[in-house]
Amino acid sequence: MNPRRGWAACLAHVSQYHLVLAAPLALVRLFIPLPLSMTGLAAGFAWSAATHALLDRRWPVRWLLQRTGSPAFAELRTAGLNGMYLADQALHSGALLVSALLITRL
Repeated sequence: MNPRRGWAACLAHVSQYHLVLAAPLALVRLFIPLPLSMTGLAAGFAWSAATHALLDRRWPVRWLLQRTGSPAFAELRTAGLNGMYLADQALHSGALLVSALLITRL
């Protein structure tokens, strides 16, 4: 597969994902006066987009599992479980937590 084509698809996905995230945030902001700054929003969305794009390339997740003593977990594919998927989702959740903190605290 052409790596550039893969990045283009990944960045399109990340862009659409973050537009969807921004829409409910904007709606909530209309009804709840959240004290959000442009700095916090920019930092939070930039962090989220960058980590999302990197994690969705899959090799960083595999690299991290291999370097932290979990290569077998990266290869887990049993009883409906997939180690790479589970690690990917956990890393995305952690990245979203950091993003939320940046948005609300800066």
